[in-house]
Amino acid sequence: MESHASVLPIETLELLGPKKGEVFIDGTLGLGGHARLILEKISPRGKLIGLDADERNLEIARENLKSFPNIELRHANFRDLEKLVEPNSVDGILLDLGLSSPHLDDASRGFSFQNEGPLDFRFDQNQELTAAIILNSFPENEIALILREFGEIGISKKLARQICRRRWKKKFARTNELVELIEAKRLLPQVFQALRIAVNDELTALERALNSAPKLLKSGGRIAVISFHSLEDRIVKNFFREQKKSGTLEVLTKKPVIPSPEEIKNNPRARSAKLRAALKK
Repeated sequence: MESHASVLPIETLELLGPKKGEVFIDGTLGLGGHARLILEKISPRGKLIGLDADERNLEIARENLKSFPNIELRHANFRDLEKLVEPNSVDGILLDLGLSSPHLDDASRGFSFQNEGPLDFRFDQNQELTAAIILNSFPENEIALILREFGEIGISKKLARQICRRRWKKKFARTNELVELIEAKRLLPQVFQALRIAVNDELTALERALNSAPKLLKSGGRIAVISFHSLEDRIVKNFFREQKKSGTLEVLTKKPVIPSPEEIKNNPRARSAKLRAALKK
């Protein structure tokens, strides 16, 4: 059984409060770590609908969760929640926005600047757009916008210019070619983040999922979102704030819940996680 450490597992379960017989959506199933915890609480009569844009993740999760007959797995992006379930039909929704371990550890996916691989960055291998296509064909101003908006990089115009000069000589194909181009190595995480967000249209997907959630939740239902960078967390915080003003949601986390020093020590990838939750009135 392939697995990885779920982030903020105890805190997430406490805020979602799953009970026997309830219906939950795990919009980012990954390898099924959080889903298992929820299923243990809602079984045997409850139901969990698990979504993932990555078919490989679904295959692993199906094996990891095979002891639970009350789970429905779907190859889908959480942006399409409204198409998948009826209004006022679920008791809880979880969105864990972090990369799963296979994404980072599998060099063939290209997600990590520490591993040499293709400039892919796709969650869903069926889509056409890749990081290589962005780097090799997008206009310089669009690349600069991606780096600035999704990577919060101050020298985005300079980097975009360097990228375009490099591609005139030779097209980008591998992650190490991009790593070699970036002189300020401290910017590598932000560059890779920006391209990944652009390839998968992650922020738009998050906004659509959040807008759908209040419609799908029953009264008293809960939503929990785990984010890993400031752009995501800002979207979640602002959405919850607006929904509170409109009287739709009650915010359960005045400040984001973060991992304990012990969890970060055991799972360094959890260090930037922030958990926010809300309840539908």
